[in-house]
Amino acid sequence: QLQLVESGGGLVQTGGSLRLSCEAARFSLSNYAIGWFRQAPGKEREGVSCISNGDNEIEYVNSVKGRFTIFRDNAKNTVYLQMNSLKPEDTAVYYCAADVGIGGCTINRPSLYDYWGQGTQVTVSS
Repeated sequence: QLQLVESGGGLVQTGGSLRLSCEAARFSLSNYAIGWFRQAPGKEREGVSCISNGDNEIEYVNSVKGRFTIFRDNAKNTVYLQMNSLKPEDTAVYYCAADVGIGGCTINRPSLYDYWGQGTQVTVSS
């Protein structure tokens, strides 16, 4: 079974940057569409970004466009979420998820994703 592990979260000030990593052992992430989701206390889970298994489709939620970048390093079997110009409203637990289906990706249907990591906390102070 595919196991995903997120890392890279932490506490930063407004305007700071973090790079989240999503890694897997034994299975190649290049075969999966990968999504990043977040959930803040008292709020519903929100799709942040995704990248298709062929890297030909990338999607971002409007609130992070121009600030966040999703990309893969297949040699390291890792998908990253580079987060710049962080805002307090970005504070949440961030999860990566893998979709075994082929084709594109979507951040609007979390139920499509088959495997989830345990999450990493991102806190942005004002």
